[in-house]
Amino acid sequence: MSDQNLPVLPNGPDGKLLVSILIPAYNAQEFVADAIRSAIAQTWEPKEIIVVDDGSKDQTLTIAKQFEADSVRVVTQKNNGAAAARNKAFSLSRGAYIQWLDADDLLSPDKIARQMAALDQDRSKRKLLSSAWGNFMYRPYRAEFIPTPLWADLSPAEWLCRKLGQNLYMQTATWLVSRELTEAAGPWDTRLLGDDDGEYFCRVLLASNGVRFVPEAKVYYRAFGFDGLSDIGKSTRKIEAQWLSMQLHIRYLRSLEESERSHAACLQYLRTFLMCFYPERQDIVSQAEQLAREFGEPLGVPPLSWKYAWIESAFGWGLAKSVSRSLPKFRSSMEKRKERLLFRLESRKWFSRHEPANGNLGNAVSSPRTARGPGTL
Repeated sequence: MSDQNLPVLPNGPDGKLLVSILIPAYNAQEFVADAIRSAIAQTWEPKEIIVVDDGSKDQTLTIAKQFEADSVRVVTQKNNGAAAARNKAFSLSRGAYIQWLDADDLLSPDKIARQMAALDQDRSKRKLLSSAWGNFMYRPYRAEFIPTPLWADLSPAEWLCRKLGQNLYMQTATWLVSRELTEAAGPWDTRLLGDDDGEYFCRVLLASNGVRFVPEAKVYYRAFGFDGLSDIGKSTRKIEAQWLSMQLHIRYLRSLEESERSHAACLQYLRTFLMCFYPERQDIVSQAEQLAREFGEPLGVPPLSWKYAWIESAFGWGLAKSVSRSLPKFRSSMEKRKERLLFRLESRKWFSRHEPANGNLGNAVSSPRTARGPGTL
């Protein structure tokens, strides 16, 4: 039987719905094992886990293959990007509900179970489930869970107004999506880079009848800030993909609502991201300005923080922008190094406290994140 014709298995032996946990992975050898472990540790049954290696050049595929079992499937493909890997994973899935999980993030053990329990109160397959999420780098036990205005039960229009107007987002793994909603939304857009998840879940929202927020369910998001793949930088492909994603976001909101508040949200969205294109891409700046006029106001020049005003006065706007982008990257890189060092130090202390008398830890403990140590979620 071909992958495309696999039967959907909506129920387990006890009638519970099958959930598919889909993990795209590219050059994720440092973290993929922990992501898979967090999927395996889900208390919800039945579940299936599908890992799609997107042509990694490191040991990602080898590491993932070590977890293969009846409920864990690992496949590989030529490098085509995260969106293509996600589409492949979904084509192989059979679950009635879909849990997306990036290869460097983690799910709390009861994340899916808590969201599925919320379905007992709302049987609609068009209800979109979200959850709380916290940022961390190497130490998930220090993740910071900071609520935003998106952490609520919301209509699609209200959710998009808040997202665009306040520059907010929900992390990819927070969502639990019915197969009906997933199919209605269509595939991930392979043209997009970095913001493919934002655009995709806009389409899921449009197909839904609203968001149900489940605060007890938790996701641990490994956020490396400006040092991550989501950084647009000076890449022509990423810049153009970002602009495409922004146009689609605005189109989606306007398809739901043409109002003063939706226009204000779209205008603020354009202003927030204008810095990505100004002044190098005047073609995109002109398009953004034309779009802004539809909302009643000009965009103007994107403002720089007061910290860089003296650079602008002395050396010009272009250099001030360059510094405003490079300095946060440097800080992010230093924070990453510090977090890695602290994690290693804490790991060493944990092992020294728990090492058996014979010095043999056995095969049960590979790191404190998988043991009953400081890394346990």
